[in-house]
Amino acid sequence: MTNRRKFIKTTLAVASGIAVGQATTVFADEDSSSGVSSLPNGIVYTEANPGKWAKKVGGHLPQVQVVDNKVSITTNHSMSEAHYIVRHTLVMEDGTVIGEKTFSPGDENAISNFDLPEGHSSKLYATSFCNKHDLWMAEFSV
Repeated sequence: MTNRRKFIKTTLAVASGIAVGQATTVFADEDSSSGVSSLPNGIVYTEANPGKWAKKVGGHLPQVQVVDNKVSITTNHSMSEAHYIVRHTLVMEDGTVIGEKTFSPGDENAISNFDLPEGHSSKLYATSFCNKHDLWMAEFSV
């Protein structure tokens, strides 16, 4: 249990540092078409770069819906004691965290809702962290 908590803290710290620092874009695999340099495989997974979890995209990639000034993040994933979504985070392009929600295995589903700041118009990143299949990110704009 201690190792899992340490892994989660380390993963979230790395993801937060990347979002805040904006030093580089990080993907699970290097995207040679764009020349993006990446950290070692297995840090952040996306739809385009699912790494070793290619068959897990549908149940782990955060789905985003924006209506007016509200963002809803849903991860279509079961929520059992052994396997569940731990957390959603919504981050602005400059690294500002708009909101975060932590889930428990007993929760019915992994859905979170956040209000966007007035006049917001930049890229956003929605993350979904699974206790078995790591950190997933969806990038979108409003």
